Amino acid sequence: MSARTLAAVAFFAALFAAPQLPVPEFWITQLNYIGLYAIVAIGLVLLTGVAGLTSFGQAAFVAIGAYTTALLTVHQIASPWTALVIGVLLTAASALLLGALTLLLSGHYLPLATIAWGLSLNYLMANLDFLGKYDGILGVPALAAFGVTLHEGRTQFYLIWGIAIAAAFAALNLLDSRPGRAIRALRGGTVMAEAMGVSTFRYKVIVFVLAAILAAISGWLFAHFQRTVNPTPFGLKMGIEYLLMAVVGGVGHVWGAFTGAAVVKLAEDQLQAWLPKLVGASGNFEIIVFGLALVLTLRYAPQGLWPHIAARLPPRVRGNDWAGAAALAVRDKPPRGEVLLEVAAARKAFGGLVAVNDVSFRLHAGEILGLIGPNGAGKTTLFNLVSGVLPLTAGEVRFRGERIDGLGSRRIAARGLARTFQHVRLVPDMTVLENVALGGHRRARAGTLAAMLRLDRGEERRLLAEAARQLERIGMRDRMHELAGNLPLGPQRLVEIARALATDPVLLLLDEPAAGLRLREKQALADVLRQLRAEGLSILLVEHDMDFVMGLTDRIVVMEFGTKLMEGTPAEVQASPAVRAAYLGTEH
Repeated sequence: MSARTLAAVAFFAALFAAPQLPVPEFWITQLNYIGLYAIVAIGLVLLTGVAGLTSFGQAAFVAIGAYTTALLTVHQIASPWTALVIGVLLTAASALLLGALTLLLSGHYLPLATIAWGLSLNYLMANLDFLGKYDGILGVPALAAFGVTLHEGRTQFYLIWGIAIAAAFAALNLLDSRPGRAIRALRGGTVMAEAMGVSTFRYKVIVFVLAAILAAISGWLFAHFQRTVNPTPFGLKMGIEYLLMAVVGGVGHVWGAFTGAAVVKLAEDQLQAWLPKLVGASGNFEIIVFGLALVLTLRYAPQGLWPHIAARLPPRVRGNDWAGAAALAVRDKPPRGEVLLEVAAARKAFGGLVAVNDVSFRLHAGEILGLIGPNGAGKTTLFNLVSGVLPLTAGEVRFRGERIDGLGSRRIAARGLARTFQHVRLVPDMTVLENVALGGHRRARAGTLAAMLRLDRGEERRLLAEAARQLERIGMRDRMHELAGNLPLGPQRLVEIARALATDPVLLLLDEPAAGLRLREKQALADVLRQLRAEGLSILLVEHDMDFVMGLTDRIVVMEFGTKLMEGTPAEVQASPAVRAAYLGTEH
């Protein structure tokens, strides 16, 4: 057992022993509130810290869980456990509807929508007769489990904290999985993730619904803990506090949810006692302090408190636990010489600017085709047209005889086309191994629930084994456990290539792969690409390093000002006066 595991066991043992010790009832109650708040904050860690989607409306989802169980149990329509299921289903349906309306949009639309959602639901609760208006619903029965009635804080403690700890481990399991890597990739935008075959909208909806369900479970516990519900604890103020808990604790860290919940809850109690005396009037002045604290935390400590705590804990050591894992299935490669990619009169116009002007070429299976030209020639734009990142204005792109323009990058990736990017797009807070494993997303099937319950370990071992194999292929196996964001630019480009190879491509599109590499690294990369060609992989290459291109490619397409200047072998291109004129500005 590692030192980190021993420390965790000791902490949890002390925590769960607290109700059996002569601890004042006040502190047991405080711990229960911290556990309730932490469950909501865990959802916000996944939603905001990991996926990059901000929500101020989690208190509304807490309200659905609380009011559903209060209404059903007080009127003896259903048991508390049945009410939990109904509340979770209602919450999931609400989150699905809200997510479908807002998650396709970017920027501030989701935060605004969640604020409107929270205010609207709070207004409804305060004005509907059957929900008790501002008085709420009284007499919510205590929970009972295994013949034991949980009517005291000390007995409720174990259920609240048991669910909170289970939610934390389920979140950790999710993040350490295929769907978890897809969720972690969302924060950097959708272009890279879609190119790896990830349905970004689907995973946005999944994490939004998951955060809402955790909030509803907290609301269910809250109703039976308080034995009454009313609109006050579910207003926008509480929505801001939940977000503050996640941010203060460490918005990207699951255990930070507990830290933030503890800090905010304890600070709130003190501020409610001090601020009215300081101001000389009664009121909820603590929300002003919390607003300032949120701004200051985002400005000066964006990672929150948990990283500082974790730095004092024994480090986590991850072993290579995929030894002996079965290989992932691979797709058949087309016979050498077959027309693999056909670009016919491709045109892309941005308003009055024509960036790609009726460019046509073919790429055959088993060859490396270079795409060169001066800066601004339209090479990367053409790359984006082929890979589905940009739509064509006119023309066609066919891959293995099928027209693929208009399909979108995710559907094109599924057909065996993988790419790297001119500006490196890695997930910086994931390890090198995890970044490469993201490339194998479409080659596995494990879903979110299986990941949370850790039922995906066999498939996960196969994905990690494939990622390790691709890293060994490019000579970076010894750096697989480093954070990708800590690598220099050259190794980051190699990691991108390994990630693209993990997709099991038929055609590999490399956008300036040698940029930032030293001479030895370029030579090693050229050897890798030649080996890939020998294995039947086809490559379309954009590059500015002419020595690299001329010594590697079979044919070259030269572009200038968005048009195709010429096509030929490296020797023919080098001998062309037109190419020299394009690069040097003169034919002499």
